[in-house]
Amino acid sequence: MTDGPRPLAGIRVLDLTRVLAGPLGTMVAGDLGADVVKLERPGSGDDLRAWGPPFTADGESAYFLAVNRNKRSLALDLKDERGRDVFRRLVADSDVVVENFRPATLDELRLGWEDLRSLNPRLVVVSLTAYGPSGPYRDLPGYDIVIQAVGGLMSVTGEPSGRPMRVGVAIVDVLSGLYIAIAILAAIRERDRTGHGQRVELSLVGVELASLVNVVHNYLIAGQVPRRLGNAHPSIVPYDVFPSADGHLAIAVASEPGWRRFCTVLGRPEFARDPRFGTNPDRVRHRDELTALLEAVLAERPTDAWVDALRAADVPCGAVNTVDRILDDPQVADSDLLRDLDRPSGPVRVVGSPLRFEAGAFPAAAPPALGEDTDEILRAAGLDPPAIAELREAGIIG
Repeated sequence: MTDGPRPLAGIRVLDLTRVLAGPLGTMVAGDLGADVVKLERPGSGDDLRAWGPPFTADGESAYFLAVNRNKRSLALDLKDERGRDVFRRLVADSDVVVENFRPATLDELRLGWEDLRSLNPRLVVVSLTAYGPSGPYRDLPGYDIVIQAVGGLMSVTGEPSGRPMRVGVAIVDVLSGLYIAIAILAAIRERDRTGHGQRVELSLVGVELASLVNVVHNYLIAGQVPRRLGNAHPSIVPYDVFPSADGHLAIAVASEPGWRRFCTVLGRPEFARDPRFGTNPDRVRHRDELTALLEAVLAERPTDAWVDALRAADVPCGAVNTVDRILDDPQVADSDLLRDLDRPSGPVRVVGSPLRFEAGAFPAAAPPALGEDTDEILRAAGLDPPAIAELREAGIIG
């Protein structure tokens, strides 16, 4: 790894998670300097390795590459008692275990919370499930699109006359991964204060409900069932995406001075004097009339011309960029967010951690090949070469 700040140096995380939410959370810990040991099934590994195309020249899926940097890979079969013995050995000398199995799976393997705590009283265990450790949906599987549907997010995403839509990325998984990282940091801080570890539980649907913020509270406070508004905002107008002469731009006018500046740039100062649009509550009540007027004006000029003029007047706005365009944007170039990771077939470019400490950017090591670090990890755990060879011959490690 390259030099950089390592605030979690000395912390070891055993990562039993797969797919997206868990691996993203443990990757954040790895970015922060923790030694993240990713435990995977021998032979196949994390399901995410096969989620492509596209794949790198080394056969890694872009999906896997996105959430597994700064980790080491141990291929270990936990269904075999000898594999579980190896895991217990690692637990005794680790700080955190993160898992996203269905409830009771680890209990059935005699690797549940009570079992692990008896091995290491200072251990932190973070458990992510789809719906929670109890309740009628306890044992159901969870994938992001299903959780977005069940948890209400899909009901407020999409055009008013169209079908409910999922967000364009697996946003519940992403947010859950960030909550996992928060849980790790908070539980370690508490462990260091009290000397005792603990278990932290979270669910995908719980994270989704917490992330609906004003949408869910509009119902809790006012009894209003939210509806799909496309790109519009239920409480702010104009706050939407508008077609221009050659594309689209997003505009957010969230103050009355901003509204007046916006009307001036449009060349329509009369809009600001119109009693239908004088205040934000007025504009919300007359949303449809105002939107039709704004669409007619904004369609007269290209996106970049509007963006330049509106930014000069301090009106929040931006072009609706494609991914290639934002990656080529001078602001992204200035942020040093893109990193080149060394791979056997040559460097591959990724998006690194957005965190910037005063000491510099975080290290970035490429995701490991399946089982790449197995021998190294087991030797450090006290297994000698004959014992490692025996486990490999039995198919328990890879």
